Amino acid sequence: MGEATRIEVIRKMDEVYSDLLQYQVALEEKNNALEETQQFIESILDSMSDVLVVCDRHGKIQNVNRALVRLTGRSEEDLVGTQIGDLCADAVSQNLVASFPLHLAETPIEDCEIHLVGDDGAMLSVAVNCTPRYDQQGRTVGMVVIGRPIGELRRAYEELHATHEELKRTQQQLTHSEKMASLGRLVAGVAHELNNPISFVLGNVFAMKRYGNRLQEYLDSIHQENCNPTMCRDMRQQLRIDRILEDLGPLIEGTIEGAERTRAIVDGLKRFSVMEQEEERPLNLAEIIQQSVHWVSKAASAEFDVTMEIPDELPTVGTLGHLQQVFINLVQNALDATLEQPHPSLNISGRIEGECLVVELHDNGQGIPEQSLGQIFDPFFTIKPVGQGTGLGLSITYGIVERHGGTLEAANHPEGGAVFTLRLPRYAGT
Repeated sequence: MGEATRIEVIRKMDEVYSDLLQYQVALEEKNNALEETQQFIESILDSMSDVLVVCDRHGKIQNVNRALVRLTGRSEEDLVGTQIGDLCADAVSQNLVASFPLHLAETPIEDCEIHLVGDDGAMLSVAVNCTPRYDQQGRTVGMVVIGRPIGELRRAYEELHATHEELKRTQQQLTHSEKMASLGRLVAGVAHELNNPISFVLGNVFAMKRYGNRLQEYLDSIHQENCNPTMCRDMRQQLRIDRILEDLGPLIEGTIEGAERTRAIVDGLKRFSVMEQEEERPLNLAEIIQQSVHWVSKAASAEFDVTMEIPDELPTVGTLGHLQQVFINLVQNALDATLEQPHPSLNISGRIEGECLVVELHDNGQGIPEQSLGQIFDPFFTIKPVGQGTGLGLSITYGIVERHGGTLEAANHPEGGAVFTLRLPRYAGT
């Protein structure tokens, strides 16, 4: 062999050895990655609270997780190689598990209840899901069964239900608290409004009392033995009995009207302050807006100019007290936002757009800071000075509108001030 040939052979051997070293390094890296992956999967399986059983096509157990070991009290070595049906506590559960491979060809098995034997020999109810397991060629080679003890599910559901009920009670209390706060702001205006019909009723009652005394005097004179027709006629003229008889009808009607007006105001306050859930019924949103504006304006300490451009009929379905609260909150919010203006004003416009009612409230205040627009309906968020707002009014208003199937949006008007746009479903009648 010549010198050149030996050098070539040695060079080739070096290349082969270098390739072998690279292959060895790559193989070790892949083995390390495989071990890490296997440890990662095992740690996930061991940390699962749900039981996991991996079986072949015939139901023979190939792998289990620690949750099943704890549940049954049997070791992993004892479980692997046995039939999954051996875990069942009764024949019905065994038959169900035995049918899993047949049903898997059609659809995955979800929330199937079976009974297993626990570590103390007691029967445990478990809700299981079963899905097929495939090899690299996509062929079915077994199934994976995942289950959770129903007792645990029931406890979780009961805790969730209790939490939900507590949240509902808290929400109802917050809504009622904000409603009572709004009611407190309206007391002065409503008291003034009540004073008018009550004063009218009192005036009529005093007048009827005087008339009653005259009628009594006239009747007493008629029943005197020495009373003659001339004396009776003179007494009738002197006491103005004919005038009294003419006035009694209007006095009684006016008194009834004043009492009815007082009763209507009190009924409105009762509906607004009541905490119980009202029944939904067809309503005219236009009337609710007008009454809400009237109440807030009466209670306002300063002159508050409200213009309304709304049709006579805005039919919707909802609860009267809640929708009253929505517009009282929105009008009161506009009043608060315009107090520093020389001439506080609010424009309310309404219209019907297809199956939707649209109401816009545009005030002439400073508007809403741009950074606050996204938070304006968040609970306890307020841009009012400390002590002048709870931060719940707009949040509760937003929630009420949502529950009525509507939307509420806030923005700054191009001409200045804030504009709130409310949309509610239109009621088309029966």
